[in-house]
Amino acid sequence: MEKNKEYHIALGKGDVGRYVLLPGDPGRTKKIAEYFDDAKEMAFNREYRTFTGHITGYDGKKIKISTTSTGIGCPSTAICVEELIKIGADTFIRIGTAGSLQKEVKLGDVVITTASVREEGTTRQYVPLSYPAVADLDVTNALVGAAKRKRFRWHAGIAHCKDAFYTEGAKGLPLSEHNEEMWNAWYRSNVLSTSMESAALFVVSSIKKVRAGEILAIIGLTWSNAPIVKKVGVEEAIKIAIEAVKILDSAKK
Repeated sequence: MEKNKEYHIALGKGDVGRYVLLPGDPGRTKKIAEYFDDAKEMAFNREYRTFTGHITGYDGKKIKISTTSTGIGCPSTAICVEELIKIGADTFIRIGTAGSLQKEVKLGDVVITTASVREEGTTRQYVPLSYPAVADLDVTNALVGAAKRKRFRWHAGIAHCKDAFYTEGAKGLPLSEHNEEMWNAWYRSNVLSTSMESAALFVVSSIKKVRAGEILAIIGLTWSNAPIVKKVGVEEAIKIAIEAVKILDSAKK
């Protein structure tokens, strides 16, 4: 590992902007970077792929912005965010995909996560379960404002965060009955969606006093045992996230 570079993300100070968009998939960083001016690939190590470039703010000035993939799940997300904070990033927006837990949240819709159910293991090693996983208010408001400007179909509310993907609707597992009972509890609690990274993003960011939010493209209908149906809504989520960065930068804090 090159001197002064973080061990996992292979990046150092100056390599990223204060604003970082966080997809899970390394391939999606390239798609996101297509919305940047003069995008440059900065590093690709393990599941962590980073591009840095610029977007034009409302005042006509260039905003330095990056996108780094987190990989799947909370352990790799926590590592990514920890290391990005060390090199100067302070505002994160996760651009993810998710399954819907409510019938009114349809394929291709986007969900702006306000808080997450911590049904994963990583954050339990940071704080007790009584500590909430909550998105930053400024980032959440910027995402809502951007979604309104773009006029895409959106929802805002609580999401569910898990570790195991293939337990969704699975029969014959030792905890199948328990899992079914818990899914029903989340449906009845008006939890909007389920994915695998937000709890770590929110908890680590809260502890480290940086800002984080999340926007999810709904690609599956978990409420009907179809966690993946069609990859739709990702472009809309990217456009909303980039617009949100412009909103945040115009109100510099």
